[in-house]
Amino acid sequence: MDENKLRLTSSEIGTLWGEYVNGTMTDVVNRYMVSIIEDASIKAIFEDALKTFEKQKQQITTFMSNEGFPVPIGFTESDLFKGKPRLFTDIFCLNYLHIMTLHGLLGHSTALGVSVRKDLRDFYDSCDNDAKRMYHLTIELLLEKGNFQRDPLFYPAKSPEYVSSQDFADGLFGKGRKLAATEIISISFNLKKSIMAKTLSIAFSQVAQTNEVRKFLTDSEKTADGQIKTFAKIMQADNLPVPKSWETEVTTSTDSPFSDKLMLYHMGFLFQAAQNYHGAGLASSMRTDLVAAYESTILKNLMVTKKWFDLMVKNRWLEQPPLAPNREEIAKKV
Repeated sequence: MDENKLRLTSSEIGTLWGEYVNGTMTDVVNRYMVSIIEDASIKAIFEDALKTFEKQKQQITTFMSNEGFPVPIGFTESDLFKGKPRLFTDIFCLNYLHIMTLHGLLGHSTALGVSVRKDLRDFYDSCDNDAKRMYHLTIELLLEKGNFQRDPLFYPAKSPEYVSSQDFADGLFGKGRKLAATEIISISFNLKKSIMAKTLSIAFSQVAQTNEVRKFLTDSEKTADGQIKTFAKIMQADNLPVPKSWETEVTTSTDSPFSDKLMLYHMGFLFQAAQNYHGAGLASSMRTDLVAAYESTILKNLMVTKKWFDLMVKNRWLEQPPLAPNREEIAKKV
């Protein structure tokens, strides 16, 4: 049997749809950034990213069109206002590309995991390879420029040990043991994502064109800031460093290079993606204070995404993904 003649499943169509919408969003931001970046080495990586996505975009379009599904609208030239002043520094742009590459790596792995058709598996393999190459490029350049933030260092114990007390799980009232290396994976990862969300909220709120979008972005900044403080406090209690903030990498420009639709969607994407990372952190936490922190954070993110959804729908900015057939409505037409 020719695997490539199999119809794409709902999951396969869903991943392609998501890759297209989220990819075109990031592509618009990247095109703006490449227009303002002055550092030649950083600009070169962004130009590479633009060429890479253009190739992927064409392949996604072919997959969906061949199956008879409409290609999503996503984000286009209409969401990018050219010739606007610089909103970000070059270093922030590079950090942005690095963080968004991490999102891409995780997204491609998930998409590959639900793909059956060989041509689609081959496509996601190539996407994953492209993302890994971009991951290495951004880290190497950040290291070269002295701007890559490494996670805290531990000192080795003399020998392996087993947990010997129920107190291992107690993190409340100052009685808990020190953070485990396995817990810091998610704490550090989530801190970096929250710092990115806060910085973008600040930048976007400066240039938003409508009051309701500006208010949402301002509220999002406060939510992200609260989450940063929560996990930073836990790290600092163990005398561990936290990632630095990027607020000073945002200029004072109030002239928007992006549509409100794009900026609002981008923040929703970050908060929705964060739910996966916070869920993973919750699952790996063995200290009660960490469990409580993640549960609180997840609930607050749910409130943000509900407000985001209402605002996107109100403005008719939320594109609808392919839906399962409504059998009852079909039967009524007979």
